[in-house]
Amino acid sequence: MSSLPLNTPAPTPTEPPPSAGAGATARRGRGPLPAVRPGLLLSWLVIAVVLCWAIAPGLFTSYSGTEGITGAQRLAPGADHWLGTDQLGRDLYARIVYGAAFSLSGALVAVSVGLVLGTLLGVVAGATGGIAESLIMRFIDVLLSIPGLLLSLSIIILLGFGTVHAAIAVGVTSVANFTRLARSEVVRVRHSDYVEAAYGSGGTFGAVLWRHILPNSLTSVIAFSALQFGSAILAISTLSFLGYGTPPPTPEWGLLIAEGRNYISTAWWLTTFPGVVVVLVVLSANRISQSFARSR
Repeated sequence: MSSLPLNTPAPTPTEPPPSAGAGATARRGRGPLPAVRPGLLLSWLVIAVVLCWAIAPGLFTSYSGTEGITGAQRLAPGADHWLGTDQLGRDLYARIVYGAAFSLSGALVAVSVGLVLGTLLGVVAGATGGIAESLIMRFIDVLLSIPGLLLSLSIIILLGFGTVHAAIAVGVTSVANFTRLARSEVVRVRHSDYVEAAYGSGGTFGAVLWRHILPNSLTSVIAFSALQFGSAILAISTLSFLGYGTPPPTPEWGLLIAEGRNYISTAWWLTTFPGVVVVLVVLSANRISQSFARSR
């Protein structure tokens, strides 16, 4: 019975067809190209435009956000006023552009309050355990039992009206969610093998917490803050709509919707366009947050 020799040379690999070219060979070596997601690109574009509005509103409109034009009351959208004018002759597009700074800054303050306080409480509860964890989580349960809008209104009544106070109130309502997420991530990482190995190698509690636990547990918290950014804009707009937020004539988005509701039958654009802007920003922030979660 014949057998093949042991030193039989390996077969020569088949050459790629000429139509594939060098580019196809390079792509096979580097892996598939990442898919372009139009929804995510559009979300980043919306956020970028709104940020530009907040930073340099004068570059996007020549009208004032607070001063009206005589004889231009409640003009429909047209060439001179793209989104129309309000009941005092103020350009609606200009008010939306100038209002971006108030809405975004309020949302930033709200997310910062929730992120800092919630993460601090969550890390302490997850890293220490025992009595400290029980006390913190029972306090969080109390916060979760209170409706968010009721808690926000109570805080505003204590602090007073204004964009900053409304933002602080919204931020306090989000502390419980940040705390629960931060605690769960810290507990998950704390029981990992590499954390146990770090303790076994002589690492102190503070060093292990700073070098291993925090960097590997805060990714989800940062992604959640992007989701809370959109929710904070919506909550602050709601408070302004109810009259508990920024006082007029500040062009805050929620206040624009509230001022235009009395003219919704004759001047629909006063509530439609500010509402569309709020919805677009909230949906864009949520879409970006989802992309962060998937990448993690």
